[in-house]
Amino acid sequence: MTYNKAIITFLLLSCALNTSCEKKRAAQPVAEQGAVRLTYWCASNQDEINFARELVDSWNADNSQIQVFLQPIPASQSSEEALLAAIAGKTTPDICSNMWPGAMDDFTSSGGLVRFDQFPDFIAYVQKRMPAALLESFRSPDGHYYQIPWKTNPIMVMYNKKMYREAGVTKPIRTYSEYLTASAKITRDVDGDGRIDQWMGYRDIRPIWWQRLFDYYTFYIAASGGETLFDGTDIAFENTASVKVFQFFSEIYRNGYYPLTTFQGDAFLAGQVATQFTGPWNITHVENFKAPGFEYGISPIPVPDDHTGLVYTYGDHKNISIFSTTKYPEAVWQFAKYLISAQADLRLLEICSQIPLRKNLTTDPLYHNYFQQNPMMMQFAEQAPYTRGVDGSSVLKEIFDAISQEYEACAVYNKRTPEEAINKATKRAQVIIAWSKR
Repeated sequence: MTYNKAIITFLLLSCALNTSCEKKRAAQPVAEQGAVRLTYWCASNQDEINFARELVDSWNADNSQIQVFLQPIPASQSSEEALLAAIAGKTTPDICSNMWPGAMDDFTSSGGLVRFDQFPDFIAYVQKRMPAALLESFRSPDGHYYQIPWKTNPIMVMYNKKMYREAGVTKPIRTYSEYLTASAKITRDVDGDGRIDQWMGYRDIRPIWWQRLFDYYTFYIAASGGETLFDGTDIAFENTASVKVFQFFSEIYRNGYYPLTTFQGDAFLAGQVATQFTGPWNITHVENFKAPGFEYGISPIPVPDDHTGLVYTYGDHKNISIFSTTKYPEAVWQFAKYLISAQADLRLLEICSQIPLRKNLTTDPLYHNYFQQNPMMMQFAEQAPYTRGVDGSSVLKEIFDAISQEYEACAVYNKRTPEEAINKATKRAQVIIAWSKR
């Protein structure tokens, strides 16, 4: 779909002409006459709504001249579609905290977002909160910043400690060969009926683009030392790291270490699989539904045997952006700084179980009690500085679709060599980019 990206009206002024909008406003606190009114869209899940409501109420109580009105992102197939529809309908908010980095090009190409680096204190303020190298990874190809890196869900390995012990695995798995060796011992017929009923892991093998974020792409970031699919505007994933990842998963499926099936219910909690690649959001689920005596651990994503240096992973980030329709960019920037304040980051942990992109998170006394009470979250917090997001390309989904097709052909069904599959995915990605520029 082609969206009209000429954003020419301000959401609250247009809503003032609409009776239904006035009814919705009636439930919001009444701002003082002459106060700046800002609209803030948050994610639509209940935890984040609760988090945003608490922060907005606190802000409004302390800032009578800048009042914020909260609204969850309208229902749609994705938040990106809802935001693009808002652009087309001229109903964008002042600020949104559910921006996926992969959609940045859709918003910036028509000037839909405010440049954060136009604010004199932006770089200094954000670098106090997060590592400079990680901030740099969110810089737009035009050299500017249109998003505040806010939170991350680092993808790591969650593993069943009992199944590891029974296989003779005494410490977290670090390399591909260690993972494959353990897989050969763990994958077996437990009940003696002649069919495998316990596996090392499980992944959804359907060629759906976003599924590759949690297997190929996560492992590619780890194997490459933190690289993404692009180098500037050029495709850059036809390399040794991609080949090694395809080889690794090809060996997994060729040996039957992962099933070519789907499960009813949670296979990890049921003890059918020993590992899963997941983020901190899964801890609450496991804690709530695990059986008595169920033990699990968290470890980094495995890397090639010859890997040296830090282990990076996919961060599954969501960030904050200001829309260019706002009439009050300076006021919105002040509110944005409040959303990423130290106390707000603590509430993000406590309410949402998501990791703020804050350096020294695990050593700052402010967060000490939280991590004492939630020790599993500590490992995700320690991984957070060593995460990478996705490239902000308007054709990113199509490129991941191309990778998914080759992943299925090579890794799952062994119809192509890893080198052939990566080459084909690269060529298709280049064609997709060329067509998008016509």
